[in-house]
Amino acid sequence: MGEDGAKERIGPLEPLIFMVRGRRVMLDVDLARVFGTSTKALNQALKRNSERFPDDFAFQLSATEAVYLKSQSPPSSLEVAERKRNFTNRSQSVTGSQRHRDPRILPWAFTEHGALMAANILRSEDAVQMSVYVIRAFVRLRERAVANAAILKRLAEIDGTLLKHDAALRDIYRKLLPLLQPPPDPPKRRIGFHTEDE
Repeated sequence: MGEDGAKERIGPLEPLIFMVRGRRVMLDVDLARVFGTSTKALNQALKRNSERFPDDFAFQLSATEAVYLKSQSPPSSLEVAERKRNFTNRSQSVTGSQRHRDPRILPWAFTEHGALMAANILRSEDAVQMSVYVIRAFVRLRERAVANAAILKRLAEIDGTLLKHDAALRDIYRKLLPLLQPPPDPPKRRIGFHTEDE
C-alpha cells in the first residue's frame, strides 16, 4: 500500500502525534493500526527486541499520561469505519477495539526513530511502506514547528520596533500639540472712552 492509499485508509497522521516528555510520539495503538497489525503483536515485538528501543525510541506512559492522552486523541477515520462495520456485532466491536485495552496495561509511546525501528522489527511489507508515511508526518510537524518559531521571532521583532516607533510618535505628538492648537483669541477692544485705570 502506498502513501496515497494510507491517506485514504487512515487519514492524516499529524493528529495522532502528541508531545509527551518533550518528545513527539505516536501511541502503540495508532502505530499498530497504521502498520496493519494488532497492538498486542507490536508490543510483543517491542519486548522481544527491547535492546533496539532505548528510552529515546520508545517508552511506556505513566497512568496519568495515558489518561490525559486518551482524553485528547480523536478517533481516526479508520476507527470510525471499524465502528460502523462492527455496529451489528457489539461483542466483536468492544473486544476487537484496540482503544478498549485493559486499563492496567499502559500504552507505549514511539518517537520518530522508534516508529522506524518498529517497522523494521515487524518485517511486514505494509509496515515498511507505511513507515515512510509515519516519518513524513513527524517531519511535517517538525518543519511546522521551525516555521512557527521563525514567524514568532519575526513578530516579536516587529512588535519591538512598533513599540519604539510608538514611543517616538507619542513624544513628537506631545511636542507638536501646542503648535497645533489655535492661537488664543486676542482680547476684544472695548467700545468707548477708557482711562488706563479701568
